[in-house]
Amino acid sequence: MERKKRIVIVGAGFGGLAAAKALRRSPFDITVIDRRNYHLFQPLLYQVATGVLSPANIASPIRGILSRQKNTRVLLGEVIDFDCKNQEVILADGKVPYDALVVATGVVNNYFGNDHWREHAPGLKSIDDATEIRKRILSAFEKAERTNNDVDRKRLLTFVIIGSGPTGVELAGAISDIAHNTLRRDFRSINPSTARILIVEMADRPLTAYAPELSQKGLQALHRLHVEVKVSTKVVDISADGIRLVGPQGEEFVPSATKIWAAGVSASALGQKLANATGAPLDQRGRAIVAPDLSLPSHPNIFVIGDLANFSHGRQQPLPGLAPIAMQQGRYLKRRLEEWARGEKASKPFRYFDKGSMAVIGRYAAVAEVGKLKMSGILAWLGWLFIHLIYITQFRNRLLVLVQWGWTFFTLDRSARLITNDDQT
Repeated sequence: MERKKRIVIVGAGFGGLAAAKALRRSPFDITVIDRRNYHLFQPLLYQVATGVLSPANIASPIRGILSRQKNTRVLLGEVIDFDCKNQEVILADGKVPYDALVVATGVVNNYFGNDHWREHAPGLKSIDDATEIRKRILSAFEKAERTNNDVDRKRLLTFVIIGSGPTGVELAGAISDIAHNTLRRDFRSINPSTARILIVEMADRPLTAYAPELSQKGLQALHRLHVEVKVSTKVVDISADGIRLVGPQGEEFVPSATKIWAAGVSASALGQKLANATGAPLDQRGRAIVAPDLSLPSHPNIFVIGDLANFSHGRQQPLPGLAPIAMQQGRYLKRRLEEWARGEKASKPFRYFDKGSMAVIGRYAAVAEVGKLKMSGILAWLGWLFIHLIYITQFRNRLLVLVQWGWTFFTLDRSARLITNDDQT
């Protein structure tokens, strides 16, 4: 009896998990490997960082998600390299053989050669990042309550977000809500609403991925939330005491205790490992340049999807790193892997169906772009709530998030605003 083909999927993010679920009835032995035991719904990480949700609301055990797939096993392990000659994935503590390989390990924060900034301005890519940022935000208010020094208090109550993409504006709007609503009665020596919230953006407008008119709507919404936005401004240094900027008005130092990085990402380190093992070319961000069927041109049995892939076929720019793209790529691999197993070439290249993009800025404030349709305000906000709710992986999590959102909406209370060193619950 012929052995089943072994499909190994590295990474259980949106792309890897979509691929595994699409293959649930396929005639393969599937192994999913991830260094964490949970799938993370990253678009809502900022709500963990700002006390609306707890980590468990947006994370689901991978084994639980795939438990009914009899052809799939899950391994908790750290992939450190690839042996393409022997067709093995190298783990820190072992090896896993494959016939076909899917790599979907995503991205990490990119400090553009200034990695020492990471200590002072954490990014938001993991639960650890979210709980660390939450600790820094809430601790700043606590320390400001205790100081009698006006200069220190002003520094503690200044929050700087570097980058004005969706993550940046979502964080800024949420911090404004904390300062003006959640904490407004909780302190005696300070007025939380005096907090300064600043977004720094190197481009000439925020939300550059959206149409200019939506950028303007977003900017207006940020101003209503008392958020300052400095555009055409470059970060030249970040330290424990603050951030140094160069903009249209020259050089400026902004004293700040809390800085958050939302300015850029690069491919995970496994992209370089894969390139070393296969000779596959990478782009400037470390993404693997893939063929129209998402395979590596020199290795037709190795596929790269999600944020780690540079897919630019028929496009002026490569596809951006968005969850819907990764999920569609994962689902596409079902047909492609079945064709590969039969020794056939791809019958169809991957094509992305753009369902649009959304960014929430604050209560009743969001922007959305779906094809030629552009929305802002409450309609976009309601659409954002609905879309994010239905895409959360498990029903239990959807219910928990819905209840927590309802509580926060009606009470203005962020019940998960806990200062912890290591909160994974």
